[in-house]
Amino acid sequence: MQTLEVYQSLWGMQTCNPSDGARPHEEVFQQAADAKFAGLCLDPGVSQIDEFLALKPLYQRHQLGCLVNVFPNTVAEMRPLLEFSKEMGAPYANVIAPVFPMTVEGAVPIIRTWLEMADDIGIPIKFETHRDCITNDMFMTLQLLDAVPEMRLTADLSHYCLNREMSAPISAENQVWVQRLLERSDSFQGRVSSHEQIQIAIDFPQNQKWVAIFKDWWERGFRSWRARSGDNESLIFLCELGPPEYAFTDANGRELSDRFAEAISIRSWVTDIWARLEAE
Repeated sequence: MQTLEVYQSLWGMQTCNPSDGARPHEEVFQQAADAKFAGLCLDPGVSQIDEFLALKPLYQRHQLGCLVNVFPNTVAEMRPLLEFSKEMGAPYANVIAPVFPMTVEGAVPIIRTWLEMADDIGIPIKFETHRDCITNDMFMTLQLLDAVPEMRLTADLSHYCLNREMSAPISAENQVWVQRLLERSDSFQGRVSSHEQIQIAIDFPQNQKWVAIFKDWWERGFRSWRARSGDNESLIFLCELGPPEYAFTDANGRELSDRFAEAISIRSWVTDIWARLEAE
């Protein structure tokens, strides 16, 4: 039977208030475990590998799965990050690479090198639809998918909604392009953006049109994934609501919403979507 696993972001568990200071890792892991998330996601660059390796006992103690978003700044930096992901038992490495070839032709050899590297190490990789990295632009990413058929995505459509300044309601043309992305996406990330803001408060009345858009995109993505995946496979969804300056703040630097409560709400939405698709 196909299953849905919902993870939380360690980065997203940072304190909501600037005066509170950093939270102890033990406290964060306990909160994620108590809330019944499937696991926590790490976001290492090469310089942080040893720091994050030290968290392995916490994953084991709290029986949490580990996801990894890797941030290689060069082609060569990918290898140690993939080795780290495998060591942590991640089901795949999610690539957010601030490597900036100017053309599709320049990006294809890099993508293929990383795919070969991942195959050699023995861990799958997915490329996140993300600003400020090799998939920064939606149109270039669509061309990369054509050029590299084996390239798979993690869909965080908040970045492209903002980057392309998509208006609500989403145009038919944009929906076609988004659908192409969803059909190549094997995992999903949860954040709601607008055409001008990367992370909006999901309970505010003025934001409900965007909440509806993202729920629809997640349902479209889940439906596509279920149709092309095996009976015993698991779909991973990551709630990734970042701290400031992703999260908006008041004049005193205090956040306008409770990100952990929002992560619980998003998890409820996607599990409801999943249950509805199962019932079909």
